[in-house]
Amino acid sequence: MIIPAKDEADRIAATVKAAQELPGAGLVVVVDDGSSDGTGRVARQAGARVVRHGRNRGKGAAMESGAEAVRLLDEDLDQPRHLLFLDADLAETAHEAAPLVEPVRAGEADMTIAAFSSTVKLGGHGFVVRLSRDGIRRATGWEATQPLNGQRCLTRAAFDAALPLAPGFGVETALTIDLLRKGFRVTEVEVPLAHRATGTDWRAQVHRARQFRDVARALAVREPMVAGQLARLGGRRR
Repeated sequence: MIIPAKDEADRIAATVKAAQELPGAGLVVVVDDGSSDGTGRVARQAGARVVRHGRNRGKGAAMESGAEAVRLLDEDLDQPRHLLFLDADLAETAHEAAPLVEPVRAGEADMTIAAFSSTVKLGGHGFVVRLSRDGIRRATGWEATQPLNGQRCLTRAAFDAALPLAPGFGVETALTIDLLRKGFRVTEVEVPLAHRATGTDWRAQVHRARQFRDVARALAVREPMVAGQLARLGGRRR
């Protein structure tokens, strides 16, 4: 499994240890995406393989680096591993991710997306979620419950078909659209996972603004109508 992480030293050890308890979890790769707080060191001490980015490159790049590390470690295997992506701040709840793997392992889905049954809010205000959900529906006709959820399990074939991944926080929205358009089977699975709720301070507001920007850009590449709207907004700003 692959855990993109930035400045998660306080939770990454618990997340790694819980992930290691999952059935068949023979490999846990943490991608330290330019952290400044010792995330990589803590993850390594917890038993993960660690890939480090010298600077923050964004979630999409971290997912690609993690998948490439798994590919290199899997060179001697007859069949490539399925790829389970988990957020770094799941902490002890990461051990509840097993239901995400089962439909992929059984050949019933090419990608599963977690639908949290917890009452803890996911990152992103409602307007970002709506932007992503509406964009996915317009592009594919599929209605996602939690379109921004980063807890996903994919076959290697599905992951490779989506490369290159969209940058930053647009990766989940783009991944869903691209795979559905290419005929891959995508389904949501309810799981009792939970991560840190996004706050309301200025850092949280900046985070949401970046989410909105990245999701909008991912949709603009895939929807000419969105691209035109963004261009008009840019013109008004000037």
